[in-house]
Amino acid sequence: MRPGIVLFYFFFPTVTKGCCGKKQQRILTDQLFLHYKAVEGEVFAMPCDPSEKSNVKRAEAGEGKTCGEEFVAKVAGANRSFTGSNSTLQVIAKSSLRCFKPEESSVMLLVDAGGSIPCPGHACYNNTGVVWYKKNRPVSIARDSCVKDGELHLCTVYKEDTGVFYCDRRITEQGVAWIFRRAVHVKVIPYLKANFPPVVKYPAANMSEEVELGQPHNLTCEVDFDFEVNISRKVEWFVNYGGDMDNMTLLDTEQHHEVSFSETKVTQTHTMKEVTPQHLTHAYTCFASNAVGNSSVTITLKRKKQVKWPSLVGYPFGCFLLVICLGIILNVKWVELQLIFRSRFQFGKDDGEKEFDVFVSYVWTGPSAEAVNGLTISSRPYSDAGEMQSREEPIEMRLPRVLEDQWGHRVCLLERDILPGGAYTNDVVLTINRSRMLICVLSAEYLASSDAVFVLESGVKALLQNSALKMLLIWTRGTSASFIQPEPPLPKLVHRALKVLPSLQWSTDTPSTATRSFWVSLQKAMPADRARLASHLQ
Repeated sequence: MRPGIVLFYFFFPTVTKGCCGKKQQRILTDQLFLHYKAVEGEVFAMPCDPSEKSNVKRAEAGEGKTCGEEFVAKVAGANRSFTGSNSTLQVIAKSSLRCFKPEESSVMLLVDAGGSIPCPGHACYNNTGVVWYKKNRPVSIARDSCVKDGELHLCTVYKEDTGVFYCDRRITEQGVAWIFRRAVHVKVIPYLKANFPPVVKYPAANMSEEVELGQPHNLTCEVDFDFEVNISRKVEWFVNYGGDMDNMTLLDTEQHHEVSFSETKVTQTHTMKEVTPQHLTHAYTCFASNAVGNSSVTITLKRKKQVKWPSLVGYPFGCFLLVICLGIILNVKWVELQLIFRSRFQFGKDDGEKEFDVFVSYVWTGPSAEAVNGLTISSRPYSDAGEMQSREEPIEMRLPRVLEDQWGHRVCLLERDILPGGAYTNDVVLTINRSRMLICVLSAEYLASSDAVFVLESGVKALLQNSALKMLLIWTRGTSASFIQPEPPLPKLVHRALKVLPSLQWSTDTPSTATRSFWVSLQKAMPADRARLASHLQ
């Protein structure tokens, strides 16, 4: 039992006899005194004047305290006064008291029984009466109780009685009437001794906890204890090496507890910084005890299994997610996928009866034809003899010559083969339908020309409708699919097509091997029968 606590449970049958069995006279103060005494270190609360609601303030410290507010009385020296607006508080040093018993300031009472609370120092002074308060309310008004020889007798003790009770005694010193207020801390308890041994709530007996090797792990033991005044509860973790119950070693633990009115929940934890394979071979015991008895639980550790989705749930769910993802990809990239498929694999019927083999679309950006007429052109587009001259000639002029004169293809050029006076859009669409292949020589000027972009867009639409049509892009003068966006911006269909359609790169700055590779790749991309014809003519 802790010092300073007095138990009146044992005296209850005698001290309350004749007090609670009959109606008692209620003792009340007939006026509010203006002079109060308190003992340093004790809790104090100035009663409120119902008519004035006055405040008590610490004059020296400059701190205000509202009436009814509890605080610890302090004093710099003996008999120093603290004055307020209407009341005077004098704090007395403990050493100046006639008799001072610290144990009188604390009391334990049993719930649902009767109990007595003594007034500290009552026998040391000439008292003219004792009035008990709880907070700012006289106990005799709120409770079935009585005061006998200064002691407060409660007929029935409730859980809510836990708190501070005040006993006020009237004393007279040098002709001045004082109220000497003393505080008593009351704690209501369910019973003195525990009635049951501890109960281990977690872990369960003979269970195995899953752990991950190389990771930290906490061994947690949760135990419920019955209330007891003299605390005897204890919780410990032991390790049993190799599972041998006779070879037990105490482990370092941390404790956390939650206290309620009738029980205490204790959580005892041992922390493993890193789980090793050796830990899996040991057993671990949580041992709990109190004054009534003890209980223990032994567990083992096992390696945590990888989480696997059940086939009846995981596989359908995974397939559903896969279908959703594929649907999103197809919805976003459907046009690109169609263009890739149709430009690489031709399934349409190519009967060879088209009027033109190649429809060449370009925007002239080089020098005039007369300026390049003096260039020497080799009989073969990639021969070593005329390589320098062939690379200096603009591709827009060179390409039709090679396709017609050297490879024997029937080439269509809008400015040459389409009669003037017709509708441009109709002429373009009709020419594409009359051709087996569309070659677009792309440059910054080409992509900035609305007429040229219309030809490219019409070819893409025709390719999506007729898989027999072939398309080829020739990028010139360092342009590529990642070129700077032109003004006005390209249509979305054209922008997507530029990323996926077959293409070749032409540049006059490339070495002869790259130029030769360009013509070889171009020849392979031409319609098959004309390619064979070109090879035969050469």
